[in-house]
Amino acid sequence: MTNGTARRMIAPRYGGPEVLEVVEEEVTQAGPGQVTVEVRAAGLNPADYKMVEGAYSKDPDGLPVRPGYEVAGVIAALGADTEIASGGGAVGDEVLAFRVQGGYASAITVPAKDVFAKPAALDFPEAANLLLAGTTAEDMLRVVEAREGDTLLVHGASGAVGVMVLQLARARGMRAIGTASERRFDEVRRFGGEPVAYGDGLEERVRALAPGGVDAALDCVGTDEAVDVSLAVAPTERIVTIAAPARAQQEGFRAVVGRDPESAAFRDSVRAGLIALAARGELVVPMARTYPLEEAGAALAFLSDGHPGGKLALLP
Repeated sequence: MTNGTARRMIAPRYGGPEVLEVVEEEVTQAGPGQVTVEVRAAGLNPADYKMVEGAYSKDPDGLPVRPGYEVAGVIAALGADTEIASGGGAVGDEVLAFRVQGGYASAITVPAKDVFAKPAALDFPEAANLLLAGTTAEDMLRVVEAREGDTLLVHGASGAVGVMVLQLARARGMRAIGTASERRFDEVRRFGGEPVAYGDGLEERVRALAPGGVDAALDCVGTDEAVDVSLAVAPTERIVTIAAPARAQQEGFRAVVGRDPESAAFRDSVRAGLIALAARGELVVPMARTYPLEEAGAALAFLSDGHPGGKLALLP
């Protein structure tokens, strides 16, 4: 942050990652209940490129699009009589923030209720990628009423949300069978899952591991195969997807999105617990690579290919 201004990536029109451009904007002065964060890392998520594409809305009044739902950095300013969500807070403190708007920036002023002390166990890129994936995983487990002793089928187990599901399931005494490509099997095992290759014969491979079927199925990929196998081996009322809403509506199982009021309230409520797990080293954020802020378009293009092999972060 320089002289009250910040570099920010915006999309002046809806489109692919190539529409992103860097601008310099005034940083809103932190008022009561607000915190200005000097961003050290901004997390990247599929929701970001969907937002830029206009998948959620193509309202011209929504332009320019300012992507970025989660950041990590240091407090640059606090509004009067303001504490962060985890208590206290002072200029220079290391923090993370979620759910925010416009995180692809060198500085951002956000509600203090969305700012938490950064666990020392996580570096800035990891901390900037903890909460969107983590709260999504928690929401999926809530919807299927996952409990100790359950056997779960997790589609896309080596992806960002999948590895969070695996870690939370392991910590709570659940068994997780996770679909992945064979080159990602070690990643699934690392986080407590039993890997199984997707592709022809998936249902048979799952049944070989769980002859009586599974208690619940969590779909993080949205393919027809994932949905069809879930319906074959799990009770419909205990299937959830974050990636196949049309199939969910057609087949009568749940799809969850962070913009849904029920999901949003729940996800906000579990942020502190996830941070506490990470602080104890019980929740890991696997990283793939980082990019300079100005290369946000290239980073989103890489993410949209679908197999980044870990989380990505922008470094202002």
